[in-house]
Amino acid sequence: MRVLIVLDHPYTLASAEDVPHRRSFTAAVAAAAIRGAEAAGHEVDLIDLAADGFAPAMTAADLAAWRTARVVDPQVADYQRRLLAADHLVFAFPVWWEAMPAATKGFLDRVLTKGVLFKELPEGKGNPFRNLMTRLGAVTVLSVMTTPDKAYRWWYRDPMTKILFKGTFGKIGVKNLTWVNYDRVTDKTPEQRRRMLLDTETRFAKLAPARTAADKTRV
Repeated sequence: MRVLIVLDHPYTLASAEDVPHRRSFTAAVAAAAIRGAEAAGHEVDLIDLAADGFAPAMTAADLAAWRTARVVDPQVADYQRRLLAADHLVFAFPVWWEAMPAATKGFLDRVLTKGVLFKELPEGKGNPFRNLMTRLGAVTVLSVMTTPDKAYRWWYRDPMTKILFKGTFGKIGVKNLTWVNYDRVTDKTPEQRRRMLLDTETRFAKLAPARTAADKTRV
């Protein structure tokens, strides 16, 4: 199975090591997921948005192309090719101001092009969106936050997964959506953080291929 991991942190994956003033628990989580998936024999493809210098803001040229199912940015086209080849998509990012950072939102805006990765059926009733990423069977979000999990879910009403799941991938037809939240990380002891990373590695070592719509038609 091909696992595509999209990491969004300014310090990049290089900050996965526990080096003071240059460390990121988000990057450490992504590195743990990579280790687990590779240990299980899965092929891992990493998109490190900060390392790639990805620009999140959609330009006028981007939008004009988006409206006609075209892409003008070679980097966006490359990300699209990798998404079309993915069986499982994983996002890893910190939660800032109760939502994902700009680069992850920009990834949704600029990379999920209508007519390329999904289509909209004018005659469709209810939900007119259809997924063109036929291999993609699952999306997992690994979020890191200082907010307590219960407060995020019940007081803030969970805006991040509403955007990514209900408003994006669920809307276009991806059914297997999983949220793994690492809350109050600054309050955790080094041993608790080590256990969280080990649990992440174990989770991805047990990752089973998700059935896609194409798989179901062959049954």
